[in-house]
Amino acid sequence: MLAAKIHATAIIHPTAELDSSVEVGPYSIIGAKVKIAAGSHIANHVTINGPTSIGKNNRIYQYASLGGGPQDKKYQGEPTALEIGDNNTVREFCTFNRGTVQDQGLTKIGNDNWIMAYVHIAHDCRLGNHTVLANNTSLAGHVQVDDYAILGGFSLVHQFCKIGAHVITAVGSVVFKDIPPYVAAAGYDAKPHGINAEGLKRHAFSADSLLQIKRAYKTLYRHGLSLEEAKLQLASMPAAEIRLITDFLNASTRGIIR
Repeated sequence: MLAAKIHATAIIHPTAELDSSVEVGPYSIIGAKVKIAAGSHIANHVTINGPTSIGKNNRIYQYASLGGGPQDKKYQGEPTALEIGDNNTVREFCTFNRGTVQDQGLTKIGNDNWIMAYVHIAHDCRLGNHTVLANNTSLAGHVQVDDYAILGGFSLVHQFCKIGAHVITAVGSVVFKDIPPYVAAAGYDAKPHGINAEGLKRHAFSADSLLQIKRAYKTLYRHGLSLEEAKLQLASMPAAEIRLITDFLNASTRGIIR
């Protein structure tokens, strides 16, 4: 550990493991059983409790609090963990909690996520890759957010909900059920409002892929079918984009927004 990269006022627990390239700003506290990999930058007044593992090239801004115990009355001090991947940006005043033994004991954040100020990620959440969580978004316990999803500012997600890949929610959305891949959702409680067409175009989805996704959306939401009837029709559509939807629907336990 190079002393020049650790500010003199920072407190680093003896059991913490920091790569020599990690920078830690003034008055930050790195607790026991925290591991931080190469190239990560911890700003001033950050608190990181363990067991927490943080990958490479993350930027964690001031006043973030990561790895705290879960806000769950069943929690009895078990050694659960938080795992954060590579190349994430975590802005001011974010709070990420460790997992609980009632689940897998792990809260897990993937790679290349853009997490804005005041975001709360509760115990046992799973965040994929390339997601965007705008200011003041809050995820309750056991929430899953898949790759490239975008949650608008002040979005609230109920416990155990799943947010599919390439979903987008509007500002102030309140999510009580699962949102299938590619869907744009808004409202309290959140309802479907078409597909995330602009986001899909930005990620180089072809015109044919967009057409297939629109067909699937209409089958699911516009043809007056029950969910089971819609699933049967979707299962007969061979496109890979639609298989992602059918796999999501088959794994859903809370039901989907409709």
